[in-house]
Amino acid sequence: MSVARPTHPEAPEPEKLSARDRILNVASDLFYHQGVRAVGIDTIIAAAGVAKMSLYRAFPSKDDLVAAYLERRNEEFWERWDRWIAEAPADPRAQLEALLDGITRRTQHDAFRGCPFLNTATEFPNSNQPADLVIRANKRRVNERLRSLAAAAGARDPQSLADQLQLIIDGAYVASQSLGVDGPSRALADGGRALIAAALG
Repeated sequence: MSVARPTHPEAPEPEKLSARDRILNVASDLFYHQGVRAVGIDTIIAAAGVAKMSLYRAFPSKDDLVAAYLERRNEEFWERWDRWIAEAPADPRAQLEALLDGITRRTQHDAFRGCPFLNTATEFPNSNQPADLVIRANKRRVNERLRSLAAAAGARDPQSLADQLQLIIDGAYVASQSLGVDGPSRALADGGRALIAAALG
């Protein structure tokens, strides 16, 4: 198990990162690829090369570490979202379509292991843990931003279009993880365009 290296050319090498950042890097990779329940604290400590006290100083509990992992994924999620939207400035319909194209490409990547928010929610249903707040906030904001774009594009019922798009996006996340790149997730962009066309008349 190798520690994920920062992608920024001027970012510090893993060995120069703080203990907290090393722990979070390792936990993020392990949680995403193996699942939160499957990864124990001792595994994270060994892979990060830190003392157990360092982990608990940075994250008082595993629940706190899981929440930090999802907060990081949330930041990355919105960075990608904004990057895709920027491909079609000043055209809400084209922005919705660019978003669908971007998500479709992501689900077709070999390293894609599904939506981290849906994955974690499935592992801990109705847990009322700190992670739940991050998961719900992400999904609600997705719906709000889809609704805003739908309204700006001229949809007759922006909320209905936002709900439909969110459902097929989440469905594509799950289908990609369970059925791979040859599964129905590759139809996300085409399906989304059909919904958009119907909603805009």
